[in-house]
Amino acid sequence: MRISLIFIFFLGATHFVVNLMYGKQMESLHFLLDPCDNFWCKRGKTCKPDTDGKPGCVCQDPLECPGSTNTFEHVCGTDNKTYDTSCELFATKCNLEGTKRGYKLHLDYTGPCKLIPQCVKNELVQFPLRMRDWLKNVLLQLYEHDSVSPGFLTPKQRFRVKKIFENERRLHAGNHSVELLAQDFEKNYNMYIYPVHWQFAQLDKHPSDRTLSHSELAPLRAPLVPMEHCTSLFFQECDADKDKQVTLKEWTSCFGIKDEDVDVNLLF
Repeated sequence: MRISLIFIFFLGATHFVVNLMYGKQMESLHFLLDPCDNFWCKRGKTCKPDTDGKPGCVCQDPLECPGSTNTFEHVCGTDNKTYDTSCELFATKCNLEGTKRGYKLHLDYTGPCKLIPQCVKNELVQFPLRMRDWLKNVLLQLYEHDSVSPGFLTPKQRFRVKKIFENERRLHAGNHSVELLAQDFEKNYNMYIYPVHWQFAQLDKHPSDRTLSHSELAPLRAPLVPMEHCTSLFFQECDADKDKQVTLKEWTSCFGIKDEDVDVNLLF
């Protein structure tokens, strides 16, 4: 009788411990398997599970954005208002969805708002000359860094840039006149085809649909505006049909790439 009672007690205790351990494991598993892990939300939104635990995106509260640590984190909106951080701007825009103000609000440029000089016609013509040269030089710098510490370029990208890097006729980085930049583009046209395609591919991410939205252009455009005051107008002019999207053909045309040299296979 005593042995039976001990056995029953042992079974009960074991059952209790197993349930306790299982419960703890399930709690840990639930904690580890956060439904919002690796769930992407566009800027201004944050992931929040619904009552069924299914992840979804909701507008972020601007007050919950981390504060800036220096003025370099400030951004200027198209409403000519300085926001503490880009997080605050995009959260504000999200919370204004469905309103005229929200539709018009975008990131204009990085840094506090300031007076941007008007871009005149001859300056607008010069802008793509410098931009093309800059794109080429960025890729060449990445190639040099990749030679020392691999990982900056993919093998396919490296193969393409190597041809430009090893070409003795290429114009090296420097503060060149627009006349020299124009001459080099005409003389070494083929060196510029891939860099123009490469930059498009770097921006075309969310979604990757061979068109660039205002938000996809922002990482390139926003830092340039304070230094190149024709930046915003240039990208507006690139949108030839004014549909708020810059297609690959519109993009390459803006940089002087011929239609026959536009190749989706170079988007990597």
